[in-house]
Amino acid sequence: MSLMSGAMAKLQGFDFWRTTLKGARFVVAPMVDQSELAWRLLSRRHGAQLCYTPMLHAQVFVRDANYRRENLYSEVCEEDRPLITQVGRRCRPARRVRRPACVTPFSLQFCANDPEVFVQAALLAQDYCDAVDLNLGCPQMIAKRGHYGVFLQDEWDLLEKMIRLAHEKLSVPVTCKIRVFEDVERTVRYAQMLEKAGCQLLTVHGRTKDQKGAMTGVASWEHIKAVRSGVNIPVFANGNIQHLSDVERCIQETGVEGVMSAEGNLHNPALFEGCSPPVWEMADEYLEVVKQHPPCSLSYVRAHLFKLWHHTLQIHQDLREELAKVKTLEALADVSSQLRRRCQEERAKGKGAELRESSLPLPHWICQPYVRPQPKPPLSNGSCQGSEVKTAVCKKRALEDLDGTAQSLSKNKQKKRSRNPKKNFSPEQKPKYLKCEQCGNPKGNKCVFNLCRGCCKKKAFKEVADCPSHGLRFKTKAEKRKAEESGRNEGKHTEKKTCSPPPTAELSPKLQEQPERPLLL
Repeated sequence: MSLMSGAMAKLQGFDFWRTTLKGARFVVAPMVDQSELAWRLLSRRHGAQLCYTPMLHAQVFVRDANYRRENLYSEVCEEDRPLITQVGRRCRPARRVRRPACVTPFSLQFCANDPEVFVQAALLAQDYCDAVDLNLGCPQMIAKRGHYGVFLQDEWDLLEKMIRLAHEKLSVPVTCKIRVFEDVERTVRYAQMLEKAGCQLLTVHGRTKDQKGAMTGVASWEHIKAVRSGVNIPVFANGNIQHLSDVERCIQETGVEGVMSAEGNLHNPALFEGCSPPVWEMADEYLEVVKQHPPCSLSYVRAHLFKLWHHTLQIHQDLREELAKVKTLEALADVSSQLRRRCQEERAKGKGAELRESSLPLPHWICQPYVRPQPKPPLSNGSCQGSEVKTAVCKKRALEDLDGTAQSLSKNKQKKRSRNPKKNFSPEQKPKYLKCEQCGNPKGNKCVFNLCRGCCKKKAFKEVADCPSHGLRFKTKAEKRKAEESGRNEGKHTEKKTCSPPPTAELSPKLQEQPERPLLL
């Protein structure tokens, strides 16, 4: 009998979607440092029916108790259900509590590349969520270096083992979030392999692993439709969702059970309500939720305000700088209030049309999506303008003038110049550093060995020497230990002399005369 003897309690496939997830159609995506508890609660207030935690790193989750507490155990909230953990991010009591049967679902997302580690992490998280999601869709460079996310999509044997082992061991369903291959048939076979291994719900992002950043482009709903037709588990679609009308159209064209939104939700949390409220209403409500559910990292709050006020900050650049500098929640709220007052004044004076960016269909103070420019299509001769776009994006800036004039400096250097007007960026005038004799790094100016700190430390340790310049005291410490040991040895010798028995004294005549007492046996 397997560990899943409680299989009656563990719903699968469409039963899991209908019962545990309550037939959720409107889904907020897992977003690193952006789908924290406060944002999930705000999204649920405005139409979201299912949320994911941010992605959690399985190996760190197993190893670090503080990471588990800060990112999941301390953030359990009855309002925040259903929820899927994408080894996913934070939710409230620090003690381990079984989730009540009455609350709504919740899912957790992990990134992992080792079956045993993935299962260990999921076992630690399963009591705090309604499902565990394996991230197979992250295309970022950090995922490539860590060998997880979309960079596992060619290792089918490994993925099959991970999903099957988790399906057998866990008391909650296992779900997956994937990206597509360029070939539709291969994408369908990929999805079918995951389903066969034990995946109970599949989210398909209709972009390939190369579609990111400036090359994001349009998601392929054809791929999603083919996957929906090829598997017998619920499927969520992800990609090209900017308005509620896009949600309805996607469901009709692909036949999926639900639609997931990431960037559209960040710019308009009320997307699933089908309305576009003034930005300040969403910003004020979000800040209120943050205060009601502490703690929330200041970097998360700042990032959300930048997304919400994105179009307005293109016009009010001074407040953009202020929003980037402030270091308290109260200061962030104050900048948001200033933006609100300016927008309300503009609206009262009827300046919306004058200040509207040419590409925006609505005034800049209304919640609306940010549309990335699409890559240029291939030319008729077979060459691709997209590669020219990529080259242009990756091209380095021209070298700055040696005199470091403000017009030629990068934005980062201009900020440094504003803080320190005497700051010099000319490479010819920068101080020259002597190189370490062993590795070529800058050497310490007063190093006794003429080395950098790393090489100096190795040499001083080997030779038991000191280097005051680098704060190394190997010789001094060795001499101190030797002195302490010799002091202890002298103390023991003195103690032996003091404790030696006194010479035997002659017995008095009276004691000598006393007869010996017989021993009692």
